Amino acid sequence: MSILTILISILLPPLGVAMAKGIGKDFVINVILTLLGWLPGVIHAFYVNSRG
Repeated sequence: MSILTILISILLPPLGVAMAKGIGKDFVINVILTLLGWLPGVIHAFYVNSRG
């Protein structure tokens, strides 16, 4: 992961997921997690970005 990806995943987790995987199920899951709380969205964004 680049520094830019890390910063975007921290500040706007859904955008970080959208950049890595596009608009799909991971993006929807991340939006829901981010709405439930910022930290779950960030954790999921890092998981998605580190996975591939």
